[in-house]
Amino acid sequence: MKIGIVGGTFDPIHNGHLMLGAYAYDNFQLDEVWFMPNGNPPHKSEEINIDFRLDMVKLAIEDNNKFFLSTFEMEEKHHSYSYETLEKLQEIYPENTFYFIIGADSLFTIEFWKEPARVFQACIILAACREDKEMNEMNTQISYLTEKYDAKIKLLKMPLINISSTDIRKKCEKGESIDALVPKKVLNYIKTHQLYEGK
Repeated sequence: MKIGIVGGTFDPIHNGHLMLGAYAYDNFQLDEVWFMPNGNPPHKSEEINIDFRLDMVKLAIEDNNKFFLSTFEMEEKHHSYSYETLEKLQEIYPENTFYFIIGADSLFTIEFWKEPARVFQACIILAACREDKEMNEMNTQISYLTEKYDAKIKLLKMPLINISSTDIRKKCEKGESIDALVPKKVLNYIKTHQLYEGK
């Protein structure tokens, strides 16, 4: 099967994450899209409530029968590196082809990830890109990474998603509306549990 992977801290999951999964599924004829929350992301030092994040992902995707929750990284006891996750998935599911879905910015920073060469060998990268802009820069970067690492990278053309979990948390702290940024079930969960509210 062709499996898309959308990873992240999902603190909280938002409509942009869901759009990434949906566009990848449609444009690359994927069989499933797995949303994979980080358990102990290497770039995060603060304590993040894993149970809250897990619940929000479940709520966000439960009405889409092509989206699935993967707790693969959350079950790891140590910091989660993408290359380790992808190699383990390849080992466990050798019959599957994995498509790692990333934002445009990540394509330009992926060489600074842990073991980038091993990331490229373990999956096909789908890099989100606005259809009207960024194409030349993205194609140049793809050519560079393909030549250097023998990477398999494809452009995922989609509308601009100007949403970030950081902005959502800041809006919550200020008491501003996030109604248009997250699924309604996630919004209700955030309100019910008073997440991200200012101290």
